[in-house]
Amino acid sequence: MDLIKEIYEKDIGYNYESINISYKIRKASRSIVVNDSQKIALLFVSKNNYHKLPGGGIEAGEDIKTALNREVMEEAGVNIDVLGEIGTIIEYRDKHELLQISYCYYSEVKGDIKKPSFTEVERNSGFQLKWVTLDEAISILEDDAPDNYLGRFIQSRDLMFLKSAKCLLNSSNI
Repeated sequence: MDLIKEIYEKDIGYNYESINISYKIRKASRSIVVNDSQKIALLFVSKNNYHKLPGGGIEAGEDIKTALNREVMEEAGVNIDVLGEIGTIIEYRDKHELLQISYCYYSEVKGDIKKPSFTEVERNSGFQLKWVTLDEAISILEDDAPDNYLGRFIQSRDLMFLKSAKCLLNSSNI
């Protein structure tokens, strides 16, 4: 899978003073999920004023696509057929000594859309699922104003995934 970008704190307006960081590595999978109306799943995190793509961490014993299917079912309430790869983004979250590798795919809804089953943390963060066009999603993320460190990384990462997907779709590579 192609590397799209490496995101550093300076890219999101932070400059955490750290030397010789020993990063904990977290791998995650996420997807741009398209329904029959050609709209994509987008999650609004109301507590911190940003949007994100469905997806999350790969748990012990899972492969990337198993985690992807689990996360998309939990957060968007759908099973998916993966149609292609978007790419990989690496985030250097120095403040938390975390290096996150996110693998992003493009997929379509398979079967019925059900109600998401958000975790308690996601419910407390005010997660809300919406379906919007790809162009609307890009515009929404460009206008977001996350009020926390994590939200700014997510905004930057997912905006890059959406713009990369648009380029891939326009060139018909997926």
